[in-house]
Amino acid sequence: MDLQTFKASLDTDAPPTDISNALQALWYDAKGDWDKAHELAQQEPDPIGAWVHAYLHRVEGDESNAGYWYNRAQKPHSKAALPEEWDQIATALLAG
Repeated sequence: MDLQTFKASLDTDAPPTDISNALQALWYDAKGDWDKAHELAQQEPDPIGAWVHAYLHRVEGDESNAGYWYNRAQKPHSKAALPEEWDQIATALLAG
């Protein structure tokens, strides 16, 4: 799946069934369900889940907590606009 197809899935009522919890978290974030997105990100104990978790805390406005999760993800603390970072993460996760 590419980014365009993933974004097109946002017009549906449920995320694609064949994607990771991390991608599902991004999907729910884009749909405005931060709590569901956060719940899914917490289910991914690896650096990928931590990266999505960091992004979600930026969305929430909690930069300090985001910094903790960027460190766990081994990623620099993003200063990109939130939609740009969402695209960056989604693109990386879709590429595998």
